[in-house]
Amino acid sequence: MVSKRKRISTIIASSAATALLLAACGSSGTSSSSSSSSSSSSSGGTKVAGGTVTFAEAPNATPNYIFPLTSGAYFSVANLSQFQFLMYRPLYFFGNGTNILINNTLSLANPPVYSNNNQTVTITLKDYKWSNGEQLSSRDVMFWMNMLKANKANWAAYVPGAFPDNVVSMTTPDSKTIVFNLDKSYNPTWFTYNELSQITPMPIAWDVTSSTSPTPQPTDANLPDTTTAGAQAVYKYLDGLSKDTSTYATNPLWQIVDGPYKLTSFTSAGQATFVPNPTYSGPVKSTISKFVELPFTTDTAEYNQLRSGSGIDFGYIPVTDIAQKGLVSSLGYNFNPWILYSFNYWVINFNNPTVGPLFKQLYIRQALQHLVDQQQWIQSFYKGYAIPTYSPVPVEPSSAFADATAKTNQFPYSVSQAISLLKSHGWTVNPNGTDTCTSPGTGANQCGAGVTQGQTLSFNLEYASGTQAVQQAMDAFKSAAAQAGITINVSSSTFNQVISNASPCTATQAACKWQMENWAGGWTYSPDYYPTGDEIFQTGAGANFGSYSDPTADNLITATYTASAAQSQSTLNAYQDYMAQNLPVMYQPNPDYELAEVKSTLQGVQYNAFGNLLPEYMYYTK
Repeated sequence: MVSKRKRISTIIASSAATALLLAACGSSGTSSSSSSSSSSSSSGGTKVAGGTVTFAEAPNATPNYIFPLTSGAYFSVANLSQFQFLMYRPLYFFGNGTNILINNTLSLANPPVYSNNNQTVTITLKDYKWSNGEQLSSRDVMFWMNMLKANKANWAAYVPGAFPDNVVSMTTPDSKTIVFNLDKSYNPTWFTYNELSQITPMPIAWDVTSSTSPTPQPTDANLPDTTTAGAQAVYKYLDGLSKDTSTYATNPLWQIVDGPYKLTSFTSAGQATFVPNPTYSGPVKSTISKFVELPFTTDTAEYNQLRSGSGIDFGYIPVTDIAQKGLVSSLGYNFNPWILYSFNYWVINFNNPTVGPLFKQLYIRQALQHLVDQQQWIQSFYKGYAIPTYSPVPVEPSSAFADATAKTNQFPYSVSQAISLLKSHGWTVNPNGTDTCTSPGTGANQCGAGVTQGQTLSFNLEYASGTQAVQQAMDAFKSAAAQAGITINVSSSTFNQVISNASPCTATQAACKWQMENWAGGWTYSPDYYPTGDEIFQTGAGANFGSYSDPTADNLITATYTASAAQSQSTLNAYQDYMAQNLPVMYQPNPDYELAEVKSTLQGVQYNAFGNLLPEYMYYTK
């Protein structure tokens, strides 16, 4: 199983053009009964109510943040798609089985209505209730928006100039309606899939600044969130609570949910136990009694428990043990590769005071990319259960958005090409030693701006531990780099530690010492579902972890915001083609998220394309 950093931008798997995506925005979605094509195969047994479903978490990727306004250090599938979403549903839900679609059936609101030349957006809420009995209302959406505006630097999906900056005014004509007035006309697909997708309504009971604050009511005026200072104080309080994992199951604030489940237990190891929310208003009510997420430090530990035939209902087989698939099947499991709409990479820190100037040289990034043998890694380490990554636009699940460049390796594996690039830019190459800059300067055949005489090509690369295939890939990269005279100092840490380290920083900060971080899962497009790169590569974006900044890239990204339906694909092509060549990150093979093994008696498992867990669909048979 591969851990994924979050970012979700929903794109349509079967559409031929953005126009069809727009049509999907206005469709009614797929009901629970019509999603069976993406669930586990029928055992032919009789459905039974109750039972506990156990789900194996990714190695060292335990939930560790519960507040939905999540910063980059905690922005992961483990925290959002597979933890928060079970309790607190986003305004618009994405993923319909394996299809890359907006799921209007599971959304809290009806499809948005655009008017005034696409400068006004009207949202109408469905009839949902919080578990404390309060009606989900437009005030809960305004609470989120007020919090976001005041604390946008702490929101991993924030992009300067985009949401919420592009909303010039908000009104709530009634308890079910929200109207956004925008600063200009936007592409409705982009605004729905990458902007409205970020909203998670929050209960007014959370609008407090301390444990002694009086319990607020939806009708109260002048609550803290209505001022910038007050909203910042609320964030400070809730963020502090969210970092105390020991209180997740006991703090009454976190027990107020609108999703299908409530948390009843959370251990220090990261085991989470959920029970159905009896007041859930959604269309699919849970029939299982409990849903338990089990933590593991390594994929080997998980596999050992899986092959014991007990304790795991929804687990995975490590790719290194795929030859034992038949053995696992004999224990009563069904095999199903789970593929997410994602691309894979590791981040490089452009602002690191020592090696940042090196990373800013395109030829050095090209040389490093030439040392990633994607096909060999796929066959040897991932046993064929991966696809190559050549650009930020995923090629699987299939969509109309990945062009020919996204499917073509711009920098095929070649140690000689890497050496040639370095020699032609003023480096003395020392194979199996360390290369040295001997011609500093900014000329075409010199080392480049900020690179000093005698500087060496030596980098630190930390990767997420617990998965043997990832360790093998990183060792292979280190070996290939050594042949070109590039020293790679490889180390490992937990997934949560790696994503915490890989945060945007400035060269003057103590936290900017990291050089390369690989959480081994890249990016799943969420909560921005249209793969335009604004959240991860726009200058200053909250999830631009390596602080990549390129004016051409910025312009290509912002062009996707307002492109017409006729221009949307060509605009997206210009963006993805540039990013394939400019290498804002180091691309690496994208393994299947999980080689899932599910008990044959457990039905209704949804392999959501964005990693969202939907245990309310699950049931046992006998």
